[in-house]
Order: sequence, then C-alpha cells, then structure tokens
Amino acid sequence: MKSFLIDRYRKGGALRLGETPEPELHENDVLVEIHAAGVNPVDAKIRDGEFKLILRYRLPMILGSDLAGVVIGVGSKVTRFSPGDEVYAHPGQDRIGTFAELIAIDQANVTLKPKNLTMEEAASMPLVALTAWQALVERAKLQKGQKVLIHAGSGGVGTLAIQLAKHFGAHVATTTSTANIALVQSLGADIVIDYKKDDFETVLQGYDVVLNSLGKDTLEKSLAVLKPGGTLISISGPPDPDFARKSGLGWPLQLVMRLLSAGIRRKAKRRGIGYSFLFMTANGGQLGQITSLIEAGEIRPVMDRVFPFEKTNEALAYVETGRAKGKVVITVR
Repeated sequence: MKSFLIDRYRKGGALRLGETPEPELHENDVLVEIHAAGVNPVDAKIRDGEFKLILRYRLPMILGSDLAGVVIGVGSKVTRFSPGDEVYAHPGQDRIGTFAELIAIDQANVTLKPKNLTMEEAASMPLVALTAWQALVERAKLQKGQKVLIHAGSGGVGTLAIQLAKHFGAHVATTTSTANIALVQSLGADIVIDYKKDDFETVLQGYDVVLNSLGKDTLEKSLAVLKPGGTLISISGPPDPDFARKSGLGWPLQLVMRLLSAGIRRKAKRRGIGYSFLFMTANGGQLGQITSLIEAGEIRPVMDRVFPFEKTNEALAYVETGRAKGKVVITVR
C-alpha cells in the first residue's frame, strides 16, 4: 500500500512516499480503507523528534493521526463493526499511521462516521474534538454559566472547543487575529480578544477555566485571568508529573517533567489555581458522544483546505505556518 513515512527524525524533513506492507490485523482490530486523513501540528512534532523520549516509535514509520474511511475487515473478536461500515477515528498514539491507504485500529478507538459529514469533514474531527472534550468535559468538568478562555480560537482545537463550551452553557472568551474575528463569533464566542491590538490578561478576569495551546508567555499570563480555584489546562506543555506517571514513564523522565513544569505549577499554586497538562488519548466512546452532537447540529467541522494524497508534504507545511483556520485534510481515496 502507498504511505507517507519518515525514516529518521529530522526537523522540517519531507515525508517519503513509499510502498509498505498491509497492516497486520489483531483479534480486536478493524481494518479500515482510509478515504481521508486529518493533518495536525502533532504530526510535524513527531517528525521533528519532539516526542521521541516518551513515544518510542520504530522507524521507518507512517505518520498521521486522524482518519475517516470504510471497514473492509474485522478481527476474530470484533463485535461492534462489520465490513462496509463508514467510520472515523483517532487510532491512538501507539498506532498512528493514517497517511496511508489502509490502517488497523483497535475497535475501542473507532466509531461510526456522522451521517451528515463527508469523509473529509469527518477526518478533520477526531483529534481536535477529543482534545476539546477531554480538556473541557473530562478534565475541567465545565458547568453551565462558568467562564472559559480558549486561546487560538480559530485553530483546529479552538474551533471545536468554542462550540463544545457553548453547548454546555459556558460563557466563552477567545483570542485570535483580526482576520478571524468573524469566524470565532460565528462559532459562539461571547468575547473576542484581538491579540494584535489588546492584551487578554488586562481585559479578562474571574474566569473558571483557561485552555492553552500556545507558548510559555501566554501560559503564565493566563494565570491572571483565572479566579482562585480555577483550572489552567495546557495542551502545549510543559508536561507535569501526573502525565509522566499515567504514561508509565521511568523515574528519570518523571523527574525531568517535574522540573519542566515546576515553575508554572508553583505560580499556579500561589494563586490557588490548578495546573494540568493534557495529552489527548484515543477514545471511541467519547467520539461517539461527539458524533451525537454533530448529527444534532450542535457542533460542526471547520475546514481550511483539502489537499490530494500526493501533496501530503504540502499539507503538513501549510499546517506548520500556523495560519490555518480550523483543520487541514488530505483526500486519500
């Protein structure tokens, strides 16, 4: 099968289009013919080797973390899916590889594709929707009437997080550039901070939750927005000891992550704020709940561009510019 691979970690390196064996099907797996795949910043970070200490991949490897497609085979213990089912999924960080024609995925991480989405639209959803869900619903336990600040509201995670927070009845503020104000307002943002004109930390106060996807400066400034007892969740780091423990990392890496996050944890504690790092995990059950919201019209995909499969490198380069509104997708079939 045709796949886009990396042979070694290299910052900014091009993916190689090559022929790879069809994936091995385990007893709990579904074999999916991929029709479309989402492209995410994490794909570039894996290629660059940023996660090589905590995600031990065997090289060469196929990149890609989002997909929509059709089931063409099932393992002996699969009970939830049959050949012909249209599905979408995030396959899990230990089994990524959606920049390819086929993939085998544990049935626990798969769910039926929303009936009202195209393959490309469906492929844009799993990683960002699960990230928003796990941050706001699972981690923050967001309640009706609470105030949440979502940074980078026009990005992949931001566009889904705004919609999800509004669905749960939250008051939503977001940061974005001048060009994207209308977009985030259309998604439900109550307050929009144009970061080119205003400093969010001087405008906002008394917030319950902040979801950060930006750098260290934004992370630390976000503390000023939160009230005591508030929650600061970062998907861009630094990793904390709890993440290291749950990931089963050895004590040297646990120590490294304790040191990396010591500063922000100390500053948060002084203000009575909880800090946590979120590394999204695959979850077909949660994706099924998200499907219900999509089919009910409560949340919708936001897509910037669709590239053909042979232009996967161009798609990844475009994502790396940081200018995409919502998601970038490649059409595989």
